[in-house]
Amino acid sequence: MEITIQLDSAHKPLELFGPSDSNLRLLRKSLGVRITARQDYLVVAGNDSDVAKAAQVIDKMQKHLLKHRLLAAADISAFVSESGQDKSTDTSQAITVFSKKIIEPNTAGQLKYVETMLNNDLTFCIGPAGTGKTYLAVAIAVSMLKKRQIRRIVLARPAVEAGEKLGFLPGDLQAKVNPYLRPLFDALEDMMDFGQMRKFMELDIIEIIPLAFMRGRTLNESVVICDEAQNTMPLQMLMVLTRLGHGSKMIITGDITQIDLEKGQKSGMIEAIETLRRIKGIGFVELTQKDIVRHRLVQKIVLAYKKKAKSD
Repeated sequence: MEITIQLDSAHKPLELFGPSDSNLRLLRKSLGVRITARQDYLVVAGNDSDVAKAAQVIDKMQKHLLKHRLLAAADISAFVSESGQDKSTDTSQAITVFSKKIIEPNTAGQLKYVETMLNNDLTFCIGPAGTGKTYLAVAIAVSMLKKRQIRRIVLARPAVEAGEKLGFLPGDLQAKVNPYLRPLFDALEDMMDFGQMRKFMELDIIEIIPLAFMRGRTLNESVVICDEAQNTMPLQMLMVLTRLGHGSKMIITGDITQIDLEKGQKSGMIEAIETLRRIKGIGFVELTQKDIVRHRLVQKIVLAYKKKAKSD
């Protein structure tokens, strides 16, 4: 069996192949395959199972190099040891973005979330702070834009006060709502350089807007992300859901334990999940404290507050 593996153009062959092709020699010796190196591709030959393992290892080498920008012999040995193992326990699902890095889910819950977004046109995701709800949704949107699977990204949040009033913030309307949209800017800035992001925003390829600005629009060939959706009212959520156009995906994210609506108002996100759960083609994901990937203390903080709420 012989296969040709096209290499990612972002890689420098020296980094992937190793000094004097030492990484390739390690692969040849470990897996018993023949590898012929070219500038932008590799030809791997041998028996079927060994070639398949080599392809798997080379794929992991490329992902590791993109993510960490370094590739050591110890990394390759670990990939060889893992090759051929049952993939059902693997949480890798590489998401390529504009920056020279790849984004991958770190937990089984995050993997399910990524797969659900890819397989459905509408996805609801609930979970506590730090589980990557917003970040992974933005990553999927940016990846689809890079692959030209969509023409536009629309990121929206309800501008609901959490203990502070918008009217007391300084500046015009844009300045007042910017703090609410800042987490979306932060996620984007991690996936492309600032100049590219500014250009996309000037061309309306990327829009970051308060939720109310979506009214009356039909969004075709877009990824629409409604973040902090627990703070939408039922009519607002219906308005958002009916913006979905042809060739588009919509991702609704929120933490239903942190609702900032006035007392007595029902969350539009909770009502939507209850109403739409049985409709085929809509995905639902619930992340838990086990999926928190921020500082280790965040997981403990969320768990402590959860226990307190149960005891009250």
